[in-house]
Amino acid sequence: MTLQTQETWIRQLESEYEQIVQWRRHMHAHPELSFQETQTAEFIADTLESFGYRVRTGVGGNGILADLAGANPGPAIAFRADFDALPIEEENDVPYKSNNPGVMHACGHDGHTSTLLGVAKVLAGRQQELRGSLRFIFQHAEEKLPGGAIAMIEDGALEGIDEVYGAHLASYMPLGKLSVSSGPSMAAVDSFDITVQGKGGHGAKPHQTVDAIVVGSQLVASLQHIVARHINPLHPAVVTVGVFRAGSAFNVIADKAKIEGTVRSFDPEVRRQLERDIRDMVHGITLAEHATYELDYVNGYPALVNPPEQAEQVRDIFVRTFGEEALYGLDASMGAEDFAYYLQHRPGHFFNVGSQNDSEDTAFPHHHPRFDIDERALLIAGQAFLAIAADKLLGRA
Repeated sequence: MTLQTQETWIRQLESEYEQIVQWRRHMHAHPELSFQETQTAEFIADTLESFGYRVRTGVGGNGILADLAGANPGPAIAFRADFDALPIEEENDVPYKSNNPGVMHACGHDGHTSTLLGVAKVLAGRQQELRGSLRFIFQHAEEKLPGGAIAMIEDGALEGIDEVYGAHLASYMPLGKLSVSSGPSMAAVDSFDITVQGKGGHGAKPHQTVDAIVVGSQLVASLQHIVARHINPLHPAVVTVGVFRAGSAFNVIADKAKIEGTVRSFDPEVRRQLERDIRDMVHGITLAEHATYELDYVNGYPALVNPPEQAEQVRDIFVRTFGEEALYGLDASMGAEDFAYYLQHRPGHFFNVGSQNDSEDTAFPHHHPRFDIDERALLIAGQAFLAIAADKLLGRA
């Protein structure tokens, strides 16, 4: 009966495919930046209410919750999707191209949300079939620190929940493939913002100045030594400078330099060491060069760690549903995800769903102005969520 019910759910999801695509394209054409997703949140809430759900809005900001309580006792699980976009000018020439200049769904969050809406529609009104309950978490602001997850958790998103699951579309994985990982899977992310204050002057009289460009250049070069010479090479770590701004004219010695970067790690002690070393380096170099500085160091999302027990369960569910050949080996990533916060509070799993076909249009990396997906991945992601729901809330056949 369990397998029969799951197959019924999947057939209904397949019948909703065109609607799911329409939802995705609507959101893609109307993207909103992190913490500004008011119209998107309203669209999601209205859609859920049209299925018959009672919806809680404004959770931790623009977040949305909808609950489906089964008629019989059992576990309480949650599915999460994110719905914010990025500050990127879209370069795709498609009918659903972004109508919001400088803003684009370049990471697949429109697909995550449309998929979960499809799952919510399939399961709406099926309380009599369920042993337990299911919560749909639609989260704002995944792309921008401090992220929406932590605020939603503080506002009760996980109250009464036993396990939580999430998915990410992946343009670096072939269509039809799913990845399951155990243990540390995505890195912790921190950021630094350094302002070097020197003393400007004429380019012909450097001895009368403190050259912020020279000081900043030393900092940029020295920051690269931290991972190479301070961190155990068996512990992954990244320090990347993404911004270096200084100067205004060829014959003027700059009085100020701006340096911004990102720091990635898995091990908590390595994470603390990286921050200490960066702080010491900025202090020491500016002191030696007679400059001053301001340093804003922000601890962002923690490492995403998939509990081994749930990883094995999800792997088994996917093998039974899609076959062993659908599993895709994926190394741990130095990318970051604020789904990590959910896994700090509840067991669960975060998996990836391939969205790349043979066309180069679906092979561009995430956060690229030409990022796009093979929309059939929405159906596969939805089937994966339904398979987890069937295993957890129906029991195995």
